[in-house]
Amino acid sequence: MKHSRGSTMWGAARCARLVTGVSIAAAALLIASSASAQSLACNGYLVGKGASPATLLQTCGEPVYRQAVCVPMVQLGWVLTPYRPGSPEAVLANQCVPMEEWTYDRGPGTFFGIVRIYNGTIESVRDGDRGR
Repeated sequence: MKHSRGSTMWGAARCARLVTGVSIAAAALLIASSASAQSLACNGYLVGKGASPATLLQTCGEPVYRQAVCVPMVQLGWVLTPYRPGSPEAVLANQCVPMEEWTYDRGPGTFFGIVRIYNGTIESVRDGDRGR
């Protein structure tokens, strides 16, 4: 069976619309899941990345646990070596970045909320273990 050029064009346009629709739906789900993972719901308000610890305390109250943590992060450094004269060499190294983690109990049967604070702002929010 022979297809005319018009039906092929219509099929391509329909396929493009389908792909676009699926892409938009996937992007919406990704945004929704990342927004929920990067915020903590307390008393009808959301506190998330970029907020201050004072805002977190005012909205959610005191955490059940506070802990200082060392988060390894790759840092770029420059090294001058006496054995290779000339320009410095770039070196990647894992370095400890001191942060604080505050743990919030969201209630029975729910996951703990863990808020990581760095340099005076909330750096991340994630779920911890499930509470009892």
